[in-house]
Amino acid sequence: MSATFVKNSNSLLPINAKTPIGHPFLVLAQVDSTNIYAIDKVQANLAAHGAAFFAHHQTKGKGQMGKQWKDDSGSNILLSVVINTQFLLISQQFAISIMTALACYDFFSQYAGDETKMKWPNDLYWRDRKAGGILIENHLKGSNWQYSVLGMGININQTVFDSQLNNPVSLKQITGKKFNPVELAKQLCQSLEKRFQELENGGMQAQLEAYNQILYKKGERVSLKKDNILFQPIIKAVRANGRLVVDNGLEEDYDLGQLVWVIPS
Repeated sequence: MSATFVKNSNSLLPINAKTPIGHPFLVLAQVDSTNIYAIDKVQANLAAHGAAFFAHHQTKGKGQMGKQWKDDSGSNILLSVVINTQFLLISQQFAISIMTALACYDFFSQYAGDETKMKWPNDLYWRDRKAGGILIENHLKGSNWQYSVLGMGININQTVFDSQLNNPVSLKQITGKKFNPVELAKQLCQSLEKRFQELENGGMQAQLEAYNQILYKKGERVSLKKDNILFQPIIKAVRANGRLVVDNGLEEDYDLGQLVWVIPS
């Protein structure tokens, strides 16, 4: 899911910015939130397209729907990346969500295998367990979409999680191996660069199709809640505008934030 913020800013990122994603790559010992940090740097004209900010620990990590992202210090990927989105229309905001999701899938599935999926709208899953999440913040000035900050949290070496979390999993738990989160974050930046170039070169429809190929529970019956009413439709697809299509006797589609997943424990 993406959040849209209207900012008065003089920091207009150049449309022809060609710095690869991950350059520069700044490692922070601790920060409130890598997204907040990245946004502050852009607003101060100290960061532009491609800049990546990695933290070993966040004190106020941001998750979907206003939730806090909690991490085990030094164990995971906590990464925010600035990208230039001026080649897209404001109506195409979900294309950035798809692009980011595919990059996270590309990276994680190299290690975790083809049981890796993306749960609508932007959770990284392995089997029925959550391995990571994405929070995208889109910044607009008037009718112009200036830039986006892609926030990604992926469980790498953590093995003990908050008891309130529903079925978390880490790469270490999946593979039995310990990894270097900084080096893996740089690999993730490479995956982001590849997918960004595809999108910039007209690959929006192909990326939507690829996203639907790795959609969690596609073709399966699931439990969802809308306005505290539980129902059990079949997951069909996700549209280019980000709406989830389900079969509930008749085909229905839902916007971001309208549904809550009921994931089995």
